[in-house]
Amino acid sequence: MAFTLRQLQFFVAAAEAGSVSGAARALSISQSSVTEAIRALEDDLGVLLFDRQARGLLITHKGTAFLRHASQILADVAAARTAFRDEAEQVTGRLSLGVTSLVAGYVLSDILQRFRRAFPLIELHVIEDTGEYLQHLLIGGELDVAVLLTSSVRDRMALHVETLVVSPYRLWLPLGHQLAQQESIALEELAGRPMIQLMVDEIEESTRKLTAALPVKPEIAFRTRSVEAVRSLVATGAGLAILPSLVYRPWSLEGDRIEIRDVSGDLPSIQVGLAWRRGAPLSGPALNFVRSAQGSIQAG
Repeated sequence: MAFTLRQLQFFVAAAEAGSVSGAARALSISQSSVTEAIRALEDDLGVLLFDRQARGLLITHKGTAFLRHASQILADVAAARTAFRDEAEQVTGRLSLGVTSLVAGYVLSDILQRFRRAFPLIELHVIEDTGEYLQHLLIGGELDVAVLLTSSVRDRMALHVETLVVSPYRLWLPLGHQLAQQESIALEELAGRPMIQLMVDEIEESTRKLTAALPVKPEIAFRTRSVEAVRSLVATGAGLAILPSLVYRPWSLEGDRIEIRDVSGDLPSIQVGLAWRRGAPLSGPALNFVRSAQGSIQAG
């Protein structure tokens, strides 16, 4: 199997960061995605690109040689996209786009910025609603494309789904919390502790499943639909939270610090991406949006 542009992007990020974790943070994806991409590249090329060491990755001689080729390929792809920019700026049409509330604040802005810059004459209509309702609108032909949690899409026969970002769950703690002294926290250590629960999209259901098997259930100190409220409550010590790293920011609105740590065990992840109706060709504006979204994630 030939390597993909995304594998090249992950490889370059790992080479620049010197570690899988650094590349994952830079790309806002899971470490396992970076690891799998590098392993697939090495299998395809038949060479070892990195020496795995306790403190990170050390690029090999052949890895250095391949890095030059990979960087040039990504640069050529970027140049090829910009070659059609002037022509794209004359494209007109209308795009009906759906987005869930969680995705709107953390993924959509970058995608829209890129799309509007490339296609300024396309009329854009955006609706924000639940993933379930957006799927209903897609199947009914009332939306062209939706940006949502693809991990929650139920009807895969009716909808085409493409995942762009995979984000693992992490533990949020206030600065100075006793658990923050550990690099990784066992899920059992959260038993009996106050937790802040975010009630958005599939987040509430996922966190409930995570804690269901604990012998002593965490105390749900506060439930909210606001990520900013979670940030403020965690930062001031009102409780801990388990949320996707996609929505993590190190500071609350009040300027208080928030720590983040891995949780050991089999934690789920959320997948964010695109969905559109099967069996119907994408309109020109919708196809351009899909390509722009794919390019935005690769460029990020």
